[in-house]
Amino acid sequence: MSDTHTRLALVASPTERAQDAEAELRKSRDWVDLDQADVVVALGGDGFMLQILHNMLDNGRIKPVYGINLGTVGFLMNRLKSSRSLDERVARARSIAVSPLWMEATTNAGEVMTSWAINEVSLLRETRQTAKLEVTVNGKVRIPELSCDGVLVATPAGSTAYNLSANGPILPLGSNMLALTPISPFRPRRWRGAILPETAEIMFRARESIKRPVLVVADQKEVRDVREVRVRAWPEHQLTLLFDKGRSLDERIFAEQFMV
Repeated sequence: MSDTHTRLALVASPTERAQDAEAELRKSRDWVDLDQADVVVALGGDGFMLQILHNMLDNGRIKPVYGINLGTVGFLMNRLKSSRSLDERVARARSIAVSPLWMEATTNAGEVMTSWAINEVSLLRETRQTAKLEVTVNGKVRIPELSCDGVLVATPAGSTAYNLSANGPILPLGSNMLALTPISPFRPRRWRGAILPETAEIMFRARESIKRPVLVVADQKEVRDVREVRVRAWPEHQLTLLFDKGRSLDERIFAEQFMV
């Protein structure tokens, strides 16, 4: 980033801790509105960071975001405490590019719903009935019938979240790959997922979608009773996250592979 003349906007989650931190930071410097900002400083947790990024994608006004963790895990955030001033931290920060996913879901009623996802798009069974899904990649049916609790497509940034919990692979940032990971697969029993190029277009079709209803979740947006879901990466809408040196997202993703 540039020097201390960088125009910063400040946003905070509604939690008491984040609101208190915002009140203190407001006194420390002059802030600008989001539209005039060079960088957005976000106070909160990972959920709030995802909310900010989604708002940027929806509004078409994408700015670099420097997150400060006032939540729990804070995987997408920087530490609160530092010997450097906030202006200095932002000026010295390393930028990381993150490509979102674009999801298009068609419901049994024929309604088409769309959404972005920074972490993953996941299909899940709605009832006790096992989901039966047809999996197509780039127009070719790869699995005619996947019996499972669900399936997900994860970005590298999201590969250490739900994807990792479902025994999916960790993908380094910059790998330009996506993880396709089943959730509790029953048949084919030995299929453990696939690693796909970022250019792949993935389609899921729910078989017996009335008898075996499924829902789709794109990060925090849920659509129920879906019949068909299309997913693709959208690198043309890259997001930029800023991290303190030595604490960047790619280093955290790499370190996750050695956690025991």
